[in-house]
This record gives sequence, C-alpha cells and structure tokens, in this order.
Amino acid sequence: MAARTVRDFPLFPLGLVALPHELVPLHIFEERYRIMFDELLENDGEFGIVWATEEGSKPVGCACEIEQVLERMEDGRLNVLTRGTRPFRIVERQADMPYPAATVEFLDDKPEEEDDDAADAARAAYAELVVEATDSEPDPEELVVKSAYEMAATVDFGLDAKQGLLDLRSENARMRLVTRLFKAAIKRLDFVERAQARARSNGKVHFG
Repeated sequence: MAARTVRDFPLFPLGLVALPHELVPLHIFEERYRIMFDELLENDGEFGIVWATEEGSKPVGCACEIEQVLERMEDGRLNVLTRGTRPFRIVERQADMPYPAATVEFLDDKPEEEDDDAADAARAAYAELVVEATDSEPDPEELVVKSAYEMAATVDFGLDAKQGLLDLRSENARMRLVTRLFKAAIKRLDFVERAQARARSNGKVHFG
C-alpha cells in the first residue's frame, strides 16, 4: 500500500466525521484555528478533520480543502465551506505548532479487481434511496461512475458508520458497506412514512 508522509499537517479535531467529496461547513472562532485557516488560505493548503470522541481522537481522518469563504467577520471569525479530499492516518502528533498538527500518512487503497456486482448493488441501493428521499432519480451517467465515498458523502449517516467507511482500504468493501447503509436508511424512511400515515389517520402511532 503506497503512503505519503507529511509533517506539520494541520488538524481540526471535531465531533464529526468527514468523508472524501463531502461538503463540510465550519465556523472558525478559536484563535489557534483562526491562525490555521489564515495560513491555509494563504498557501491554498489542506487540513485534516479527525473525529474527537470521549476516548480521544480517531487515528484515521479525512483531509479537507477550503472551497469557499462564506463570511469573514470583523473580529476574525470565519464561516467556510470545506470539502473532503483523501483519508490519512496520524503517525505522530506534534506540539511545536500554534495549532494542533501531526505527521500524517495519506492512505491508498489496496490493489484489487473491481467487484462489479458489489458496485452495481451499491449504486442501485443509492438510487432507490435518492428516489425515496427526494422524489427525483439520479442521473444514470453520473451514477455509474460514482465511488462509494461520492455516494456516501451525500447521505447523513451515523458517525460510527462514516468512520467505518473511512477506515476501509478497499473500494469493494466500501461498496458492500454503503449498500447495507443505504438499505437501512430506506427502511428508516419507510418506517417514518408509515408512522406519519398512522398518525394522520388516528392521532396515534402503533408499534408492532
């Protein structure tokens, strides 16, 4: 597995998981992160979002780049729109920067043949979910080339599920996982619709 190691990589520990291709809006208000983002904007650089849990930050995160500065306030605070780019693993944390930073390695997938059946199943489940949630169908030409990350980036999964996707170094495995996640999301949508219908009919929701 190829990996590229980079030192002085800015880290932004947060209570969320970002995925490659995902758009992530951020509000920057702490002084150390204002410094970080000023440097990022000046150098057009990347930073890493890592999921900060009660047990500590996860070792695998997602690098992000700044897509757009949405608002710059007089007191130095920023609202920015960022986009996930690629996964990385923390090799060693650094304490010599004015903001959280680490030496990281960017992660590539292991070599493997594409599992067409897994990819087809994932894209079919994604298309069904999009129809259920939006009443519109995804463009077939765009859908056929979407990766697991690209599809998952548009769906609001739980943090554990997203971290699981980020940890996998196999696109085939990610396709299989997103298929399960999309199907579970469809079931939840179906349940909500049935519950709302029952509520409209008699004011009560019956379980079982």
